[in-house]
Amino acid sequence: MVNNRRAMSDEILECILPYIQDPRDRASISVVCRGWYELDRLTRRHLTIALCYSTTPQRLHARFPNIESLRLKGKPRAAMFNLISEDWGGYVRPWLDVLGGFPRLNSLHFRRMIVSDSDLGTIATVKGRVLQSLKLDKCSGFSTDGLLHITRSCKNLRTLFLEDCSSITETTDEWFHQLALNNKVLETLNFYMTFLEKIRVEDLELLARNCPLVSVKIGDTDLLHLRNFFRSATRLQEFCGGSVSEGFDQYSNITFPAQLNSVGLMYLGDSQVPILFPVAHLLRKLDLVYVSLSCDGHCDLICRCPNLEVLETTNIIGDQGLEVVSLTCKNLKRLRIERGADEQGLGDEPGAVTQKGLIAVAQGCLELEYIAVYVSDITNEAFECIGANLNNLKDFRLVLLDKEDVVTDLPLDKGVRALLQGCQGMQRFALYLRPGGLTDVGLSYIGQFSPNVRWMLLGYVGETDEGLVEFSKGCPSLQKLEMRACCFSERALAIAAMRLTSLRYMWVQGYKTSEMGIYHLLEMARPYWNVELIPGDQYAVNVDNGGQPIRADLPTQIMAYCSLAGPRTDHPNSVYPLALLEH
Repeated sequence: MVNNRRAMSDEILECILPYIQDPRDRASISVVCRGWYELDRLTRRHLTIALCYSTTPQRLHARFPNIESLRLKGKPRAAMFNLISEDWGGYVRPWLDVLGGFPRLNSLHFRRMIVSDSDLGTIATVKGRVLQSLKLDKCSGFSTDGLLHITRSCKNLRTLFLEDCSSITETTDEWFHQLALNNKVLETLNFYMTFLEKIRVEDLELLARNCPLVSVKIGDTDLLHLRNFFRSATRLQEFCGGSVSEGFDQYSNITFPAQLNSVGLMYLGDSQVPILFPVAHLLRKLDLVYVSLSCDGHCDLICRCPNLEVLETTNIIGDQGLEVVSLTCKNLKRLRIERGADEQGLGDEPGAVTQKGLIAVAQGCLELEYIAVYVSDITNEAFECIGANLNNLKDFRLVLLDKEDVVTDLPLDKGVRALLQGCQGMQRFALYLRPGGLTDVGLSYIGQFSPNVRWMLLGYVGETDEGLVEFSKGCPSLQKLEMRACCFSERALAIAAMRLTSLRYMWVQGYKTSEMGIYHLLEMARPYWNVELIPGDQYAVNVDNGGQPIRADLPTQIMAYCSLAGPRTDHPNSVYPLALLEH
């Protein structure tokens, strides 16, 4: 009878398992018994590896031979802010050596990885006929010659994503011409923020005629040259890129596709805002990060967008703009406010976001699930208002800018506690303040009231090691912890790493070093746990300095992560694995 029941349960699970795709649910199922482990192994279709050095390609193939899509992340998030050297690692080559062993694999997503032209040639050769999606997300190391391999061979691509691959070497536009000639099924095309300049509008028009394009993100091609593209792309729902020059009259006869509900234009000024008025009431997503709008321009446009669910912009929107958002956008779910390149004022002047704007949004946009914002001022009251009103908030990120000499209400202990107590579904949490922004007590509140948070970024928080130790007694679900500009010692960091039972990755930049620091860090040593040291002031930071990178004074960094592969062997000379230092 027991065997019959077990056979029946296995048959039922085999029927329902394909509908269970959440990786945490899958992980729980796989540890029940050997039979369920095998079912998960053979039926897993989608896989994300958060750090490419956490396992090996061979282990992946042995564990999940039938996956259909693979998402692989290389460099840590700090690389996006030039805090880690370009040669730190994250090479995609080893993963391509086993590519032929996955017969069902048709979707590849590489994020912050080094991809060469020969790597793209391998993908085209091995997966050319079956590849449906290729995403090179913030990747580097390749040129348009490598893309030519893909567009000539991969004729069934439905998604080609190159966003933020800003270092692509552009030798020719033939890759794009071949895409337009060969592909009839493309739905998503994205080369946003790549600075590719040799794309011909005629090829873009040919793609629109031949393919069922739904989402297109391009460079700063003038909208005047895209009239025929918009006429042909009748299914288009999302468009980003495209720019406007001075004046409005010449754009008045541009007609956007009827199904368009997501827009992000570049260099759009106040005088050109009426271009979007005809479709404003249809928009669910609006990207204003790269426009040239003033606070008034933001208000003029947003008040016509009652159906917005996603808004991305800069702090030029100001508190006045956020008040318009709170009155107009009742269905808003995601709000991202970046730091503006040309901020127009501080404090109560237009161009700065403070507690006033956040309180207005918290009171008016009750469906918010995601907030990421740079603020010039903040109070406990603002955090308390968010905690009291935004019960659906799962992702909260706040950076307190240092342009103001005085902040109204520090420390923020009470507010942080109220926010986390009210938003009990919080899964991602980032708080980057300034000295005195959060005491040890406030840090302990974060640990105590973050039961579901899996990723956390903390900057300028706490006062002593005691605060970090108290923090580490909580956060039972925390898998990734990133800290900058902290006052903690190596010993406290090691204790925290050991106490955070779910921790899989920790990155720290700028901490209290000591002569015995290496030995204190050894206290976090355990099986399958790699620790790397990156000494300070090692790298030239890739910023605009007359075409030449400049050297930055970067503090010492610690990177620690779980790995079944052991210490990696491709680290640069400026990265020291703790396993080697120990000897």
